[in-house]
Amino acid sequence: MSNIPRISDSEWEIMKVIWKQNPSTAEQIAVQLPTDIEWSDQTVRTFLNRLLKKKAIRFERSGRSYLYYPLVSEKDCVKAESKSFLNRVFGGASKLMVTNFLEEVDWSKKEIEQLQKILEEKKEEKR
Repeated sequence: MSNIPRISDSEWEIMKVIWKQNPSTAEQIAVQLPTDIEWSDQTVRTFLNRLLKKKAIRFERSGRSYLYYPLVSEKDCVKAESKSFLNRVFGGASKLMVTNFLEEVDWSKKEIEQLQKILEEKKEEKR
């Protein structure tokens, strides 16, 4: 996981499309972006070029188009970003982060039950 590139917020939007549907052309990516993102085709291509330089994606030429594929998995990127966030915001203290989220979020009963289940599974792993 150490070779996971740092991906900007804008690049994440591009990656989400590529992870969901690949291969994709730049035009297909632009169409699949959330409706509140109104980037020109050139802006999409700029982000694609940045992701290529970071080795987050690769391409194949298909006629006059380029088909883009992910080189890193969404799961690995989420893990790396979570670890970076934990270190940056909470100094690596996972207990502090979890406590903060538990206190600040308005959890539904179902979400609390899911959290309890996860904690019980973790407890069993430690036995």
